[in-house]
Amino acid sequence: QVQLIESGGGLVQAGGSLRLSCAASGRTFSNTGMGWFRQAPGKERESVAYISWSGGITQYADSVKGRFTISRDVAKNTVYLQMNGLKPEDTAIYYCKMYGPSTYWGQGTQVTVSS
Repeated sequence: QVQLIESGGGLVQAGGSLRLSCAASGRTFSNTGMGWFRQAPGKERESVAYISWSGGITQYADSVKGRFTISRDVAKNTVYLQMNGLKPEDTAIYYCKMYGPSTYWGQGTQVTVSS
């Protein structure tokens, strides 16, 4: 059974930074893409960032380009989301996703950015 555990969320002032982590257990993810999504109250879940299994391909939502960076440590089965220059509109629950023949989601971590 695959488990994805996110951590690193919290309350931060606008302009601040947070680093989210997503640790995978139950299987290695060296050959799967990973992504970060977020869902704000009353809104649809949206894709924030994606990283390929090799780490050679990364993609970002326009709203976070230049501020967020996705990375992965295959040896630690962990994917990260470094978030800089946070804005109040970044407030949401952030989820990580493992792609593959089956998809898996973490339970989410709350990020709150105060103005």
